[in-house]
Amino acid sequence: MQRWATVGADKGYNTKNFVKKTRSLRITPHVAEKRKHNAIDQRTTGWEGYATSQRRRKIVEEPFGWMKVTGGLRKLRHRGEEKVRAVFAFTCACFNLVRLKNLEAKLCPA
Repeated sequence: MQRWATVGADKGYNTKNFVKKTRSLRITPHVAEKRKHNAIDQRTTGWEGYATSQRRRKIVEEPFGWMKVTGGLRKLRHRGEEKVRAVFAFTCACFNLVRLKNLEAKLCPA
């Protein structure tokens, strides 16, 4: 018997159509819950794996939020794939430096 797979997504994918389609493919949708018009039910949210997926999703999305707000990627002032790639790579490097500084402070308190 084939095991079910999971897919994590944000609130934008919490729709009846997406949930129905993923379940028909034997994939459990671990989408963020909405207060109104929530398409997922206790079958999904009751499992420990759902809570783990939501925590991991937050960890994955944090760098992109930082890059958009602090790194200036919300509205690029450059055009062309080569320039955009360079700005994105530079912003990723900056995020890693900030992250490294914060990790170092946790590991080696003054």
